[in-house]
Amino acid sequence: MKAKTFFTGLSIGLFAGIATAIATAPQSGQQLRSTIARGTGTLKHQLTDIKNETNNVKHSITAFTGEAKNNIPKIINEMKDTIINFKKEIEPETAKLKQEIESLQNSISEIEKNLPQNRKSTRNSQ
Repeated sequence: MKAKTFFTGLSIGLFAGIATAIATAPQSGQQLRSTIARGTGTLKHQLTDIKNETNNVKHSITAFTGEAKNNIPKIINEMKDTIINFKKEIEPETAKLKQEIESLQNSISEIEKNLPQNRKSTRNSQ
C-alpha cells in the first residue's frame, strides 16, 4: 500500500467522521468545537509521531542497506581467503596421506601375491 493512498483514505475518513459528529452531536456548538479541537490536536500529534517513526525506519533501512553493500563483499573475500589458506595448510598433510595410502595398497598387493605361495608351502609340508 502506498503512503499517499493511505493518507488520502485517512483524511477522507477524518472528514467524514467530523461531519458525522457535527450532524449527530448531542453537545452544544461551543462544546462540540472544543471536543473537535482537542481531537484534532491529538490527531496532529499522533500523525507527527507516525511521520517521525516512518522517517526513523526509512533511515535505518538506508543505513542497513549501505552497510550490507559494503560488508557482504568483504565477508565473501575473507571467506575465499580463508578457504585458500586452509587448502595451502592441509596440502602437505594431503600429500603425506596419499603416499601412505599408496604404500598400504602396495603392501596389500604384495601380501595378496605371497598369500597363494604361503598356502601351497603350508599344504606341501603337511
